[in-house]
Amino acid sequence: MQRIKLADVARAAGVHPGTASRALNPQTREQVNPATVRRVARAAQRLGYVPNPVARGLRTARSFLIGMVVPDVTNPLFPPMVRGAEKVLTQAGYTLVLTDTDNDAATERRQIELLRARGTDGFIVATARWKDELLAEIAAAGVPAVLVNRNTSSAALPYVGGDERTGVRLAVDHLVALRHRRIAHLGGPANTSTGRERAAAFRQAVRQHGLPSAGLVRACAAYTEEAGGDAAARLIDSGQEFTAVVAGNDLIAFGVLGALTRAGLSCPGDVSLIGFNDMPHLDKLAPPLTSVALPLAEMGAQAARILLARVAGPDSGPPTQSLLGVALKIRASTAEAGTSPPRR
Repeated sequence: MQRIKLADVARAAGVHPGTASRALNPQTREQVNPATVRRVARAAQRLGYVPNPVARGLRTARSFLIGMVVPDVTNPLFPPMVRGAEKVLTQAGYTLVLTDTDNDAATERRQIELLRARGTDGFIVATARWKDELLAEIAAAGVPAVLVNRNTSSAALPYVGGDERTGVRLAVDHLVALRHRRIAHLGGPANTSTGRERAAAFRQAVRQHGLPSAGLVRACAAYTEEAGGDAAARLIDSGQEFTAVVAGNDLIAFGVLGALTRAGLSCPGDVSLIGFNDMPHLDKLAPPLTSVALPLAEMGAQAARILLARVAGPDSGPPTQSLLGVALKIRASTAEAGTSPPRR
């Protein structure tokens, strides 16, 4: 079967091939009269025309591919970000290529280098470490890239994330309003901006309420249920008194729930618990988990919009640092301190 060419579409629509090309390209469509755009689109659909991205790339020196790098695709935090980014990129005529590093720095480097070798136009990176040699190299080389959810110490690349400090403050304020005075924070790894920022915000928030933090702030080895359970077990075994926990993310909170159960403690009767990220289906847990909600889809979409601007014009100004609003979703895992029934 003979491939339908752009010239065939232009002929059927009664326009110049250049006009047909602009009408079918999301980035240039606004340059064409809307009635002409509709006529060209109908002709393309009738003929079964499929754009040739290779030919388009040869004309523009672009691949129209964007790489999105995530640390763990099974973590429910990332699919909404991916979906948000993909929607923006698809509308702009780009294809998103998703790659999972499995939280391994060597894998991350290998995958990004392979994508760069294939001419990928830019990257949305959700794997940043606080001190990240690979991302420093990317920034120095002028490769279009945007960080999402996690930042680096250098702030050399654009970043889109949630307002971490406000989220933690909302969590602490909620627990204080419930008369909790010994609140622990089991945070993310200290080599990530999210781990560092949320721990610093927690210390500031409890200090403003005149509450202690010594011995109650601990970094988990990873943003996983297992790491959360291990950290919670160590906190319980330490003999430190606490009646509430602000977890570094929802997966860590899952681990905390398990550790409390194994120690014969109830949530929220003995210990109130707040997660972070507000992943899907938290309302189905027992108890439903209170959590700080991040605008995950919008974070992905905003990162994609910033990246497209940098791909179109590398000299688009200094890296932007964008913080999006958060909200506390209150559910049944938090209750007033001292409400546990007597133990038998």
